[in-house]
Amino acid sequence: MAVPFIDIKRFEPGFLDQWNEKVKTMSANAQFIGGAEVSELENGLSQATGTKYTVACANGTDALQIALRAVGVKRGDKVLLPDSTFWATFEAVVNVGADPYTVDTNSGDLQMDFDTFKEALDTVKPKAAMIVHLYGWGTSRIKEYRKLCKERNVPLIEDGAQCFGVLYNNESIYKDALISTTSFYPAKVLGAAGDGGAIFTNSEELSVIARRLANHGRTSHYEHGDIGWNSRLDSLQAAFLNLSLKHLGKRIESRKQAAEFYYKTLPGAGIEPIHPPEGYIENGYCNVTLVSPEERPKIEAVLKEKGIGFGNIYPGAMSDQPGAKPHLIQRFGKDQNARRISASVLNFPLFAYMTDSEKDEVISAIKEYKKR
Repeated sequence: MAVPFIDIKRFEPGFLDQWNEKVKTMSANAQFIGGAEVSELENGLSQATGTKYTVACANGTDALQIALRAVGVKRGDKVLLPDSTFWATFEAVVNVGADPYTVDTNSGDLQMDFDTFKEALDTVKPKAAMIVHLYGWGTSRIKEYRKLCKERNVPLIEDGAQCFGVLYNNESIYKDALISTTSFYPAKVLGAAGDGGAIFTNSEELSVIARRLANHGRTSHYEHGDIGWNSRLDSLQAAFLNLSLKHLGKRIESRKQAAEFYYKTLPGAGIEPIHPPEGYIENGYCNVTLVSPEERPKIEAVLKEKGIGFGNIYPGAMSDQPGAKPHLIQRFGKDQNARRISASVLNFPLFAYMTDSEKDEVISAIKEYKKR
């Protein structure tokens, strides 16, 4: 039986009927930009994240760029960011005209290494820093990052594209961030029917700036106080997300059950999964294992043969990307953990409402590989 790496077509009974009716009604009334659906979504997201202000925008990459601009990052400023992340994090820094400096990864929690970050902070004295909550959890030293950056007066932007629904010490991971972002790309835990993103903050000042930047820098309809973007989240995407939020708890619980299945069964199949650090309740975004670079293609070959999907999140360090070469100023960290991890990471199928038979099929394929 074939098993996809991810399946985003598994909706709750009646969901598509509700969505189709919503599209019909909104289209008939030309409700396409702004309005009640966007306001409802922003209120719902603030409640879900424990933050005072939510600014919806067109996509997760724009959210990062808006957050960088909101904290005052300008052309020529220095910004620290992880060497292990999706390209959008690096890209956002370059797109606002700033200079990126990457920081190596911690081999324990697979997040940015705190001690290396501290060294980079002392050396570079950046205008801002970015941290990325990868794999549906975050760094074991998140409190130390926030405390250190506050003490040094360095705004810390938290890229939360993979961590919607994650709890740290039983509270939303976004709750105590200065400013954080998310993506509603369809494959995310809370995904839209297209692109979408949001910025979260407890600062009224930052929320006002972010909202202005996301709408052409407007201070009134025909008055522009800044150079911004056309980054409004459209009303149909907001409506889809509003419907999805009502089911998010069940979707996350289903994902966590799949993650727990892997924690229990993969060791018996000869592969050790990576667990979230202490204090985190994950959202089941993805399964993470590390295998040797020599073994990984052999496992992948068997998975392909059996029709089992897999992923490598992420297959390369930012500092090694061809597009980074003209822009990267310096890479911090002598251990090259980001490179080693990217050559070793292997992700097995995990998505909401994955069936028991699909889970068993994945484990069977792995066990068969081990027997060969």
